Amino acid sequence: MRKYRLRVGLDVDDTIYECNSYALSIINSRHHDEEPVSINEITGWGHYGRHSDERMALYGEPEFVRTQPIIPGAQKFVHELSRLADVFFITAVPPACMTARAERLRGDFPEIPPENIIIGTRKDVMAVDILLDDAAHNISSSRAAYPVLFRKPWNTDMSGLLAVNSYDDFLHLCKMVRSSFTEKAPDLSNGGVVCLVGPSGSLKNDIAHELIKLPRFEKPLTSTTRPRRAGESADAYRFIGEADFLREKDAGRFIETTVYSKYYFGTSDDEIAPIVARGHFAVIPIDICGALTVKNLYRSRAMLVFTNRRKNAVLLDIIGRETQPEDKVRRIMSLDFEYRNAEVCDVELPVGDDAAAAARTLEHMIGSAARRRPGKSGK
Repeated sequence: MRKYRLRVGLDVDDTIYECNSYALSIINSRHHDEEPVSINEITGWGHYGRHSDERMALYGEPEFVRTQPIIPGAQKFVHELSRLADVFFITAVPPACMTARAERLRGDFPEIPPENIIIGTRKDVMAVDILLDDAAHNISSSRAAYPVLFRKPWNTDMSGLLAVNSYDDFLHLCKMVRSSFTEKAPDLSNGGVVCLVGPSGSLKNDIAHELIKLPRFEKPLTSTTRPRRAGESADAYRFIGEADFLREKDAGRFIETTVYSKYYFGTSDDEIAPIVARGHFAVIPIDICGALTVKNLYRSRAMLVFTNRRKNAVLLDIIGRETQPEDKVRRIMSLDFEYRNAEVCDVELPVGDDAAAAARTLEHMIGSAARRRPGKSGK
């Protein structure tokens, strides 16, 4: 298959240059007699957190734009990305800051042609193949074929969007999109990781429960801050408090973490690796952001499975849950984005109302994939 050269758009603030954290460092130095403003106080774009007016004013100062630190690894990331895609910087700054922004980008990223630096607020008219942006409102209005959210503390409550945790994950996603999975099919001949991706109500957890009844399928224990549901098994997840979760996250326990409906979820390779080493299948119901991280780590030994259940059944499942109305609204509003995630999964699993039947179908699909790729292994 001929390589297709992607067109990739990159947001700049908090994607390439530090913005919120840099502004807070300035503000905290001005108000050293107060408790420092935490990055976690910024929960969305605009006036969030203490001294938000002062923070927003900084974004309109040319000197601020000229001195924003480059996010560690950004230059290497852009260099590697430019080898497989035409890269466009798509950035919104006030008119007074446009020259400063253009000069910084041209100096820091000389491999990007000046004509590929696009300054303006209408990101919704940019028809690139893939867009990386930390602002959820830009992702939801994007015309890109694959709008990708760059996970930051202020967008953790956004569920269902195609998202990545790191530059490395985004590079791997770009390669996956470019090849459309035709170059290297999943190799599960000696076990591997089966990531179940799909919207709420698509029976991911039920299918996982049925799969682990079958030989060689095991479910690694995922940690979560979500409360245990009525009737839910105590070993369905490792249920822990948010403070403990964040402490373990900072200590590097998890290979991926994500937030779904304001609850944290995390997967540890200490739980996955022993299963794969035994030649078994680690089954993980997971959102697309976490699945891409797992795929990046396990490569061809990971299969991303989109659980494709008809939308009306998914809606009825969400509506019937004993959760808060705002949680139901959030899940329903994210459905269109979640169904688009099928495009970056390895296979689609048709799901009706019988999780056991879907599990048997998936077992057959995995067996067929293993038979097509005999004798290969290696993480």
